[in-house]
Amino acid sequence: MRYKITAPSHIDTTINLPASKSISNRALILHALGKGSVVPDNLSDCDDTKVIINALKTMPPVIDIKAAGTAMRFMTAYLSVTPGEHVITGTNRMKHRPIRVLVDALRKLGAQIEYTEEEGFPPLRITGDTLDGGMLEIPGDVSSQYISALLMIGPAMKNGLKLRLTGNIVSRPYIDLTLHVMHEFGISVEWTDVDMISVSHQEIGERRYTIENDWSASSYWYEILAMTNDDEARVTLPGLKDASRQGDSAVRYLFSMLGVKTAFRTSNEVVLTRHMCSLPRLDYDFINQPDLAQTLVVTCATLGIPFHFTGLGNLRIKETDRIEAMKTEMRKLGYVLDDSVETELSWNGERCEAEEKPVIDTYEDHRMAMAFAPTAILLGEIRINNPEVVTKSYPGYWDDLRKAGFTIEEI
Repeated sequence: MRYKITAPSHIDTTINLPASKSISNRALILHALGKGSVVPDNLSDCDDTKVIINALKTMPPVIDIKAAGTAMRFMTAYLSVTPGEHVITGTNRMKHRPIRVLVDALRKLGAQIEYTEEEGFPPLRITGDTLDGGMLEIPGDVSSQYISALLMIGPAMKNGLKLRLTGNIVSRPYIDLTLHVMHEFGISVEWTDVDMISVSHQEIGERRYTIENDWSASSYWYEILAMTNDDEARVTLPGLKDASRQGDSAVRYLFSMLGVKTAFRTSNEVVLTRHMCSLPRLDYDFINQPDLAQTLVVTCATLGIPFHFTGLGNLRIKETDRIEAMKTEMRKLGYVLDDSVETELSWNGERCEAEEKPVIDTYEDHRMAMAFAPTAILLGEIRINNPEVVTKSYPGYWDDLRKAGFTIEEI
């Protein structure tokens, strides 16, 4: 499937963003551990969350989480403390995404996990049981999803969990988000030292919990406002909290430097408008907001703003190697990006000849499709291959663009 996207001349719309999949996925695991009957409200309808819902509902012998990396990590930990034997697998790409750090940590806590194919990678055969828990050390610079997965099963372990994070702690906002959601479920869990998080063995009580909307999904609407020349443009986004614990809420500060003003009409409704801004260059460390990187790469380059972005190491092991994908697709638009440092991406203004009618490949990566679609504003039109990939995090993205006045044709 291929879409051709054409932009409207004026944008004034209200968009109900999807619920946060990060919070939804955490809430589902905690709800399952507590064996409660009250399902969290406003759950995300994205692919990642659906596979967790389906797995928890039916608990089949073979659980296929498809391309959902978060589901693979959270469910691996959950199955380790849940009686029964299961195999957890996914897409071919998922079978090449490393999981050794989490498996090694769970094994140290007593989990019974075997690799059924390549060592260090899914699929996994897990025989669940009550774990002893206790003290565990893991590097602080691993994926925060490993850390979150371990913390959430802490209450189910006989001796709880004392998790020491060694070295540099990255993606701290995602860890703090996990602690926040655990607190919302009544779980006692705290930073007990600069590098130690402790959670005691405890019952998880029944709680009514409503998921807030997704700040990372808002980034594409910030991008649209940054790219348009329409000074009267306005986008209203209900359901976003001012005091959100989502790390991607930093999008409002980043885009304030790119000409987009954020105003809270209420404590959970945002209005985006344009303001004058002249930024000569943007340098930023995305270690705490890696999911915003693609949006900012496309925005800065197409607006002619040189940039140097660091903290991008995890982008190489996402749905695709996002750094390589960005280099390839931005070249189609006439921009030459530099990744001579493995975990960094920069643009110094170097241009090449752009394709006359560029077609963006999405590499089975939802954020590739959503980050490039707004370029229709500057280019007149853009073509996107396999646009259906957006269902991973924002199933209604194309319908929302249509609502805002974009024309989307299947060609």
